[in-house]
Amino acid sequence: MSIIQKSMSPRAWGELFLLSLIWGAVFLAVRLALDEVGVWTSIAHRVFWAALLLWAVVWWRAEPVPRGIAVWAAFAGMGVLNNLIPFFFLNWAQLHIESGLTAILNAGTAVFGVLVAALFLADERLTLRKMAGVLIGFLGVATAIGLDALRQFDPRSTAQLAAVAATISYAFAGVWARKFMSGLTPLVSAAGMLTMSALVAVPVAWVVDGPFTFALSPLTLVALFYYAVIATAGAYLLYYRVLAAAGSGNLLIGTLIIPPIAITLGALVLHESLPPRAFAGFGLIALGLLVLDGRLIRKIPAFATKAPESDGRI
Repeated sequence: MSIIQKSMSPRAWGELFLLSLIWGAVFLAVRLALDEVGVWTSIAHRVFWAALLLWAVVWWRAEPVPRGIAVWAAFAGMGVLNNLIPFFFLNWAQLHIESGLTAILNAGTAVFGVLVAALFLADERLTLRKMAGVLIGFLGVATAIGLDALRQFDPRSTAQLAAVAATISYAFAGVWARKFMSGLTPLVSAAGMLTMSALVAVPVAWVVDGPFTFALSPLTLVALFYYAVIATAGAYLLYYRVLAAAGSGNLLIGTLIIPPIAITLGALVLHESLPPRAFAGFGLIALGLLVLDGRLIRKIPAFATKAPESDGRI
């Protein structure tokens, strides 16, 4: 996975931290909503309202709406890989494991992304450094889950594996976007993807969880509003702004910020406590991400004398 690094202004740092804070808090919001709504209902609310809001922004900016069948088929595939599968696995996992642990396992997305990209994209070569980062990241995921979970399949161990499955789906979504969604603006891509997700999630939620109702507690309504409007629609808009200002390499820093935020909120609000292996696993995942990022390697004297690549990619 090519990683673009840029120097960051104070404003870019602030926006990156804000994005990490928004996505770190989404694990708490989802868990709070699941106390009163079903897994599929929570997904339906998230993608439906976010899609409406993003199309409103598309209309306001007067961006062209794609009409070809192939484009909407690409949106459908992206919706399945980037929304429906990971949202289902992560939401279901949070019924059985801590929100902080879910966030830790979700941090492995970039690790799996590098491996999947190397398998399916010709220009994403798996270098020695990337292999080292992937292996360290895998070790971190295995450590966070624990060996006992790999020997038994109770709801908790299954939920941890479901969270890992979500990260693998995200990795395939990255490849899908590269192959089938090039040439589209990020805003239209996000709106189209969420629309196709909603077309599946809304009827499935109606059948599985029952008819929708807004006779919910204020806390649940706030949680639904947060992760649909702020953590999905708003976060997509902020994400592409941060990507343009900071580069994909610096976005890995956000990946390292999200789990501590989720862990802190889970402890303060839900009174969660994680086993020591979860923190050890996160440390290894973080190390793997830093190796993938490359800047850690360049701090080592043996590598510091090597000339940087001319296009800023590693």
